[in-house]
Amino acid sequence: MKLTGVTTAAVAASGAVSASGDEYEVIEANNSNYHLDDGEVFENKIIDFSNGNWLTIIANATNWTIRNVGFRGIHDHDHNAIVAQDSGGNSSTIENVYLGDGCVRPDSYSSHGQCGIFVHRGHSGHLDIRNVYAEDWPNNGIYASAAAYDTPGTVTLENCFAKNNYVASLRVSDGGKVIDCVAYNDGNGRYQGRPFWGWGDQEIVGCNLDGGPYANGSSIYGRSGSTTYVEDTHHSGYSMSGSGSYSEGNDVVNGSADLSVPGGVPTSPEEAASGSSGSDDEGEDETRGDYEDLQHTYEFVGEDEPTDYYFEVEEGPIEPSTYNEATIEENYMWISDDGTRAAGRVIDGHHAWEFDTLLIDVTVEGPAEPVINDVESNLDRYPRDGATGDGWKGDMPWHDNEEEETDDGEEEDGQDDDEGHEFDHTYEFVAEGESESTDYYFEIEDGPIEPSNYNGATVEDDYMWVSDDGTRAAGRVVDGRHAWEFDTLLVDVTVEGPAEPIVNDQESHLSRYPLSGATGDEWKGDMPWHDSGEHTYEFVADGESEPTDYYFEIEDGSTIVPSTYNGASIEDNLMWVSDDGTRAAGRVVDGRHAWEFDTLLVDVTVEGPAEPIINDQESHLSRYPLSGATGDDWKGDMPWHVTGEHTYEFVAEGESEPTDYYFEIEDGSSIEPSMYNGATIEDDYMWVSDDGTRAAGRVVDGRHAWEFDTLLVDATVEGPAEPIVNDQQSHLNRYPRDGATGDDWKGDMPWHDGGS
Repeated sequence: MKLTGVTTAAVAASGAVSASGDEYEVIEANNSNYHLDDGEVFENKIIDFSNGNWLTIIANATNWTIRNVGFRGIHDHDHNAIVAQDSGGNSSTIENVYLGDGCVRPDSYSSHGQCGIFVHRGHSGHLDIRNVYAEDWPNNGIYASAAAYDTPGTVTLENCFAKNNYVASLRVSDGGKVIDCVAYNDGNGRYQGRPFWGWGDQEIVGCNLDGGPYANGSSIYGRSGSTTYVEDTHHSGYSMSGSGSYSEGNDVVNGSADLSVPGGVPTSPEEAASGSSGSDDEGEDETRGDYEDLQHTYEFVGEDEPTDYYFEVEEGPIEPSTYNEATIEENYMWISDDGTRAAGRVIDGHHAWEFDTLLIDVTVEGPAEPVINDVESNLDRYPRDGATGDGWKGDMPWHDNEEEETDDGEEEDGQDDDEGHEFDHTYEFVAEGESESTDYYFEIEDGPIEPSNYNGATVEDDYMWVSDDGTRAAGRVVDGRHAWEFDTLLVDVTVEGPAEPIVNDQESHLSRYPLSGATGDEWKGDMPWHDSGEHTYEFVADGESEPTDYYFEIEDGSTIVPSTYNGASIEDNLMWVSDDGTRAAGRVVDGRHAWEFDTLLVDVTVEGPAEPIINDQESHLSRYPLSGATGDDWKGDMPWHVTGEHTYEFVAEGESEPTDYYFEIEDGSSIEPSMYNGATIEDDYMWVSDDGTRAAGRVVDGRHAWEFDTLLVDATVEGPAEPIVNDQQSHLNRYPRDGATGDDWKGDMPWHDGGS
């Protein structure tokens, strides 16, 4: 998200830790999330909630920093202020943050919202949280106990102040430390809760904690099974659940806690944003590379094969750099006139760049490793809002006349057509030794496209096609090689089969396409070598004992009919066609179904082990749905599904880790617990909503089962239990579906301690 509604306010820095030295930004909350990048420093901001909106800072990255941030105004939404995790196993930091204006819990809320800071269960590295002020938050001031669940990370809270927060003010997990912090209840705030709550084994050192009017007045709480070690701390007592244990080192005093705000903790949004209360050593930012005023580095570490790379930032400049002994190669490094885009080619070397604003797009074509701020760059996060697209990529100075460098005169034979026209680009589809056919389709900006004998390719008129305007081409190649030549940029490619695509003698990276200007997929697939008006679709499950349910849809203008093609069986009770003939479904077990139709396939879903075969070739399901598909709502409610009767099991036999699960059905039925397949009904760990459409449970080393009549619309499983619907694996990635009410109701169950 690119921040909008930003104004700038000049303040006295007074030793501020600030990117600009004497300014901070005021960001008006606009009901959206801001996502940090790897290595990003998010600093010197005020997030203004006084307009009644929310904004959440989400740090799902690595080596990031949130620094000098103040949240101004009372928050009243079911959203956290900060959601944090170091997802790369490294170290990240939250420091000098003001969350003292608090939050009023909304009328409708989940058990997962309204935290000042929430550390996500995906946290896999180390997180330092220091110099934070958190007051009056209804679901923990600093909630860091989830960090030990899935990918155990550690959290240290240092020099923080937390007051009158519900559930807990300071909450940490296994391996957590709380150092030099103050937390208490005084009875004057919106909420009361545990000053400290430990989940797992943790340490408290140098703290001042007072429970005040909360519960029995204790200030240190430990969950059953946790171990809390306390040293050099004043507190008002401890309360350990179940098998939880408590031990003390030196200088532990019951009472007389100093509840003043520690030095260095900001007491207003402005103080936080200006950095005037930040720790002294954080102001000494080191220069990362060659440019003192540029805070980010981007490196491309090459190998023997050339790598072309392209990247874009929000605002320039971008400068080439010698960071980490990188080489500046002027002939192979390029920057746009406005300084926001850069490109390069690196071979067995190392390029580096420096810039100051957010990275919004990256493309890497080749084996070079991209490294941002000394950590691996996650390319699947790009492009982001503000990126200008791929149209500018690929036409660089080092691409000029590459064909002329071809050895042994190959370029002379392959790059001139019959009329002596020399083309800039070649595209080959290499299927030598492949007995399976490959259909391919590609498109360029402007024609012509011409078939070619480049690199010994064969021109097969019956299996090569060019559109009338010369911008699109297609072919079918089996155990051979096709080649084409053209002048303008490639904007789209689809390859269906094992042939290897080669552009200008290098591997073609299909994941880059389509680009801007491509006309879509509708023209693909209806070629002269396809049997005119005749397609077959088979679902092959020979030898498979597990049933497969399948669903597919075609364009208007044809009717789907069952077929005995390739020895398939027609099973009337297990095959269905819609009234208009454009949709079909079936269930096949240890056998083969086949269908025939005339128009293009626009959607396919296969649930089970059967292999889908289109026109005697593997059907690539990842291509669907296409334009014209009507969605998934019609799928799943077929005659062979037990009419008005469904079972859902959660099987955790032999699993010592608990699984929490939640599911929802359509109106018109009630969910009931069941002993189906030997399941156990555990009243204390099974729940159904008043209207009977939602259910939840916790299962450990056992089996739960439920029965209901209407369609399943949502399912969430948190833990190792296997979900089984109607005796088949439940495919959770199909949910939620239309009619689901969302996730807000999930998580706040009777078996959860304190509704947390």
